[in-house]
Amino acid sequence: MSSYLLTRWEPENPAFWQSSGERVAHRNLWISIPALMLAFIIWSLWSVTVVNLDKAGFHFSKDQLFWLTALPALSGATLRLFYSFIVPIFGGRRWTALSTASLLIPALGMGFALRDPNTGYPTLLLLSVLCGLGGGNFSSSMANISFFFPKEKKGVATGLNAGLGNLGVSVVQFVTPLAISTGVFGALAGEPHTFLTNGDTQSIWLQNAGFIWVPFIAAAALAAWFGMNDIHDAKASFADQAIIFRRKHNWLMCWLYVGTFGSFIGFSAGLPLLTKSQFPGVNPTAYAFLGPLAGALARPIGGWISDKVGGARVTFWTFLGMILAVFGVLAFLPHQGQGGSFDGFLALFIVLFALTGIGNGSTFRMIPIIFLTDRQRAARGQGEAALKQAALDAGKESAAVLGFSGAIGAYGGFFIPKSFGTSLSLTGAPDAALYCFIAFYLSCLVITWWCYSRKRADMPC
Repeated sequence: MSSYLLTRWEPENPAFWQSSGERVAHRNLWISIPALMLAFIIWSLWSVTVVNLDKAGFHFSKDQLFWLTALPALSGATLRLFYSFIVPIFGGRRWTALSTASLLIPALGMGFALRDPNTGYPTLLLLSVLCGLGGGNFSSSMANISFFFPKEKKGVATGLNAGLGNLGVSVVQFVTPLAISTGVFGALAGEPHTFLTNGDTQSIWLQNAGFIWVPFIAAAALAAWFGMNDIHDAKASFADQAIIFRRKHNWLMCWLYVGTFGSFIGFSAGLPLLTKSQFPGVNPTAYAFLGPLAGALARPIGGWISDKVGGARVTFWTFLGMILAVFGVLAFLPHQGQGGSFDGFLALFIVLFALTGIGNGSTFRMIPIIFLTDRQRAARGQGEAALKQAALDAGKESAAVLGFSGAIGAYGGFFIPKSFGTSLSLTGAPDAALYCFIAFYLSCLVITWWCYSRKRADMPC
């Protein structure tokens, strides 16, 4: 039997956890985090690349650019539907290594394609779809890490994995402008593109947007293969996991996660182009990383607070704060070419991002508690063996729900930038899209209060 396979794994057993479990769990977590960060980097790569395409000789319409930023979210969300169930079938170690290595395909593809401004738009659309491989990894990563930690530590563990992994969205928007501004790979990456700025000729190596991540992806895949573990008791077929489709709390948590994570990834993809359209004198790449950075850093905080006071309570106040923050964004937008404040606009978006991060952490803390409580209720009065089996079943179900809700939530990364594009196209302003977001957040607020956070809720968590 492979030395990487854990035949005994009892995180809820204090003696086991203290003797060996904690060390193994944290090793897997700290290898998982950089792999997931690279996945988010590749998934979000087009959001920062599109604003520099014209400098490299690529000329597309505003709608074509929005499609390039939206397609990775669409394909990534769809892949998550499958990735949600893969870890219990193939094993977390093997799948993390393989899925991380798959990121080399879009990274190398973009590197070679962006060297030539004659590369056709359909090729770039295909590469945009392939960047969705990074989006898919989130669901399998979160499902895998959830198996390693006991109930009282799941909020922090999944918050760290997702929160530091989400940092990839900020890292790519900060590092990519630096990487494309210098010939970091010399002649290996190809010749630079030249463009004029105020009469001065400048160079840009847009291909480095893809090439810069290749060595890091290779290192992360090797670390996962040689450093992580598979858990024998976490094995389950798709049929075993498909029971979540009959659980109403699966669908309710998917709805809430669209509101939190869907907003995080959607605003991350759409904010640079939205900024460029509303504040033409501002360089969006200089500020775009700040919002995702706030959201990523806030996610572990959301998990930590939820472990202390309850995920539902944190989620309720988060959605209320998001509603107020969107009203604030509306107040600072220019209207009919008049007024507006970029400083206020950016500040409110940073607040909004931070709230999405807190909500991401709190909702993912709710899921394991909900399904453990539900399974324990069903096994009550049937003896110790039934309770132990209930805990195992709850672990498998909650892992599947973590992945599946992540898949559904990721569609926000497609609909938010497309909503901005559609609103701008039909009305000339993004206001209509923002009012739709407010209405959606209000529905999330009501669901959270009625089902989870009020005193007599059916499933307090």
